[in-house]
Amino acid sequence: MKNNINLASFFPPPLVRIVVAAVPVAIVCYFVAGLHDKPAAAGTMTAEAIAERLQPIAHLALAAATPAAASGASAALKSGQAVYEETCAACHGEGIAGAPKVGDKKAWAPRIAQGFQTMVKHAIDGFTGKSGMMPPKGGGSYEDLEVARAVAFMANKSGASFAEPAPVAKK
Repeated sequence: MKNNINLASFFPPPLVRIVVAAVPVAIVCYFVAGLHDKPAAAGTMTAEAIAERLQPIAHLALAAATPAAASGASAALKSGQAVYEETCAACHGEGIAGAPKVGDKKAWAPRIAQGFQTMVKHAIDGFTGKSGMMPPKGGGSYEDLEVARAVAFMANKSGASFAEPAPVAKK
């Protein structure tokens, strides 16, 4: 004779489900509670140790302006080529975002025809046109004179004959 005893006759299925769900929860609670039962290591709860743990991860320090930069001396200002190489070439070197590539006389001709002052205004303030956009100062942090020098540099490489702007003498 065969015995037809199965596990379900000893443990009803709802009870098995509850136990199966409760066991992992009990194990997690055991380990989490175990971590809190340990006392803090000696010296970690002193006022000095707590203050050290609460320090910010970084400090901002502003450098004082150099006398040359503060007085606006032209020695501190970058040339148009330097500004172009640092920032402008990222877009104007490859024609990204509708920027006319330096040396492409056809693309630069309508801009040059608008005049140097208009081009400088668009470069300083930013501009959105039909073929693309120009962020203010190319996304850099340059003096207006440096941006004007970069505009002259790029335009001159692309068919213009603008003079590189010189600093205005202070009275």
